[in-house]
Amino acid sequence: MEVEHGGAMEVEHGGAMELVAHFRREVRAFQEAARQVGDAPLIPSCPGWSMSDLVLHLGGVHRSVNAIVRDRLDGPPDLAVLARTELPPDTAGWPSPDGAPTMGPVPPTLLDWFDEGADRLEALFMARAPEEAVWTWSREQTVGFWLRMQTIEAAVHRWDAENALGAAHPISEEVATDAVTQTFEVMAPARRSWTRAPEGVGERFRFVRTDGPGEWLVHFDGPHVRLGDGDAALELSGTASDLMLFLWHRIPADGLNIQGDKALLDRYFVLVPPV
Repeated sequence: MEVEHGGAMEVEHGGAMELVAHFRREVRAFQEAARQVGDAPLIPSCPGWSMSDLVLHLGGVHRSVNAIVRDRLDGPPDLAVLARTELPPDTAGWPSPDGAPTMGPVPPTLLDWFDEGADRLEALFMARAPEEAVWTWSREQTVGFWLRMQTIEAAVHRWDAENALGAAHPISEEVATDAVTQTFEVMAPARRSWTRAPEGVGERFRFVRTDGPGEWLVHFDGPHVRLGDGDAALELSGTASDLMLFLWHRIPADGLNIQGDKALLDRYFVLVPPV
């Protein structure tokens, strides 16, 4: 299956309900971590951000996706309109877009705003059919794309928040396994396009899950990324959670079992730059 600009696996009704449940759990865990802090700690896995910056970022993403799905937009939302309609009157102590990292206590109004936006998005995902057409930045133009993407993003940022507190729990096996697949179906092609990454010259990477079934052989040929079979010059194996976190540039390869040409490790993130 060749993927050029992202072609996500379609989310069906049964799978959608499971994803909504995962979205709910990840968001609740993120909320708990954010509310545990006094002064906002720095987020090691998001350089230059504090907990306040992370809460504002994820809350803003939720509000944007909510507008896209709610209004069945055929293009990205107007951020100026969102700023006028989605921010509360009192934003004292909130992060400034050009002021990160934002230190000091996480404002209670920011946490309440995040909670309300996450609840609204969850309810919208429950109410809308996953196959309903809406704008996305990927090839798949459906509500199901956003549900899948936001479940993965909530899991990643939940891990970021917990990791900042020194108590990061692994990503659930179901979400992590799907996130590895989604990386090669959607995120890797998108990141390559966004960053104008160099063309592949036949690199082959194999990723193997050790805590259940799952194996991905990724080919980089010219501008294309494709999942296939055959031999690989480098194989990385680990739990689904660790593979996902490595691919999202959250953990180094040290915790994975590496076989083959280790010089290719750095090449992967040249071909798929973090964003």
